[in-house]
Amino acid sequence: MIETLLRQYQHYNDRDSDPSVLLAALVAAIRPRRKGDVAAATQSLHALCHLLNSNDDWRAMMRSAIVSLLLGRKHLSLYVDAGILPNTGFFSESARRVSHKLLPDAIDPAYLRDVMRLIFTEPDDARWVSGVAGEVWLELFAALRFGQDDEFGLRMLPYVIGQLLEAIQVLSYRISAMGLESELIHVDPQLENVDSAFLAQNVATLSYAGAYAAWWQDAQQSWPSSTHLLVQLGQCRDVINRTRDHASETGTSVHLTFTLERLRQHLSRTESLLAVLTALGQSRTLEAVGQPLVALFKYLVMSECRRNNLAHYWRQNMSVLAIRVTENAKRTGEHYITDNRREYFALLRSALGAGFIIAFMAASKILMGRLHLAPLSQALLYCLNYALGFVLIHMLHFTVATKQPAMTANAIAASIEDSGDDKRSLADLTTLIARTTRSQFAAIFGNILLTVPVAILIAMAWHAVSGAHFVDAGKATSMLQEIDPLSSGAFFYAANAGFCLFLSGLIAGYYDNLSTYNKIPQRLLQLQWPRRWFGEARMQRFAGYVERNLGALAGNFFFGFLLGGMWAIGVLFGLPIDIRHITFSATNVGFALVAFDFHPDTRMLVMGVMGVAVIGLTNLAVSFALALMVALRARSVSFAQERQLASSLWHRLLRRPREFFLPPKN
Repeated sequence: MIETLLRQYQHYNDRDSDPSVLLAALVAAIRPRRKGDVAAATQSLHALCHLLNSNDDWRAMMRSAIVSLLLGRKHLSLYVDAGILPNTGFFSESARRVSHKLLPDAIDPAYLRDVMRLIFTEPDDARWVSGVAGEVWLELFAALRFGQDDEFGLRMLPYVIGQLLEAIQVLSYRISAMGLESELIHVDPQLENVDSAFLAQNVATLSYAGAYAAWWQDAQQSWPSSTHLLVQLGQCRDVINRTRDHASETGTSVHLTFTLERLRQHLSRTESLLAVLTALGQSRTLEAVGQPLVALFKYLVMSECRRNNLAHYWRQNMSVLAIRVTENAKRTGEHYITDNRREYFALLRSALGAGFIIAFMAASKILMGRLHLAPLSQALLYCLNYALGFVLIHMLHFTVATKQPAMTANAIAASIEDSGDDKRSLADLTTLIARTTRSQFAAIFGNILLTVPVAILIAMAWHAVSGAHFVDAGKATSMLQEIDPLSSGAFFYAANAGFCLFLSGLIAGYYDNLSTYNKIPQRLLQLQWPRRWFGEARMQRFAGYVERNLGALAGNFFFGFLLGGMWAIGVLFGLPIDIRHITFSATNVGFALVAFDFHPDTRMLVMGVMGVAVIGLTNLAVSFALALMVALRARSVSFAQERQLASSLWHRLLRRPREFFLPPKN
């Protein structure tokens, strides 16, 4: 097929046809029929290399087509924009991608970036182009033998070099502008006391570009080494890394997070272009530039194929944002992991306190349901009941078991990132997860151990005072049926609750970051009227409390509204949407026991108990899995690390199962 295509184009080439037609048809012939089939694409490229090596006319024709494609077109937008986050807002760029997906951009053949979209027309081209080994592309590059084409050396190289030099200058100006953003100084005030690395790299870039252009025209001049410029770019990276480290402690904004990521991308692109220029300068031909050029080519093609890919853009941005949110949640999660018996039993007592309060929250919800209010008013009451109850639990330093996974997952992910492939670090990480598991077990046991007896006492007290059961037999039957794992949607509703728990963990991290970055405690201390009314000492304590607890308070409050809101969405839209939470479900079992005078239907009771277990496991599994997934992706943890961790956990569980449920003796 490729040979036939080359013969056909040789006929059209006599008519000075557009070279992009040949290259587009050639890419279509190489493109595998089955998506992602890198082996088939590799085989096709090998076949093309063989044809070019065996036929001088076809090889010359291909070189001529590439020269015609590159010469006279503007390369700048391809080098400085492709694959780099735009400076527009997140939602603006999302809307642009959706609209351009439905109605594609108009192609301007004067721009090389637009012509690339005519050649690589399928989104899946990104997969096979990047998947084919660099050695195969280098083989194709060598088969074209650009060194044999005098026209290329005389006409093409100076033009390409001029475009590359212009690109690194544009990138340098952008780096300088972003490096002077006031938010960088807000996070790291030391930047004001030293010379800006971002301005220094601009001076070095302009000097290098001028020297390179002069050297290319007159080879007698000294070779312009890029070493000094690379050092300056490295110093810019150091500033970015230092700013990120400060942001982990002082908080960050969305704008700062994206600015740092765009700076990193601009620096990487500049280094890629410098690698091409350096290789070109070593021999003044394309023979030595294959490796850096292939790496740049693969990345640019992949970026252009994903130019309007909304899902990829969201994943890219969520990874950038998640690392900041999860970093704050991680520090909170460390408090939920016990190390010794004293901490273990302290957590157990804390969980008992939460179980006591949740029993009254469940009773309040039942009483609210008897008011028969309008759906919106009813939902608001449910939301406030949940929200204020969870806030009270936090203020009293109690622990809700299901709040742990979303927090502890981030601490585990950060430890995975730090462990790398070190066996000793992996063993320490396995120990951390074992500690987390037994801490979770203690919290669940503590919640249920007290919430069910307290629910029974509430129901018995109500019956003693009023002469009527707190819930009648019909309501009790309904409550048990709602948590039956076989005949109800308890599993799916429990998954909804797990999703709400995951979101509450992110919300907590977001508000912790917001408090730190915006210096809310310090700003509270600057208010004059509360200092006069409450005194300096009380305001100091209040500001300190806000600093330590704003994220947790916000997470608990919003968690309550998420739980109540799920029921409201189901009612308003007539959809089977609801939530099931382990502690509230266990409490309902306690109320039902009293309603049946402690003689319930045996099957119904057994299924209810099983339902509580299924709901609890689902709550924990969904919230933990989602939080861990976000944290792992935010930290770019590799699959190999995840697999090693799973193997280590399995072997530890087989050898020392007690470690996952009970604290050590010492």
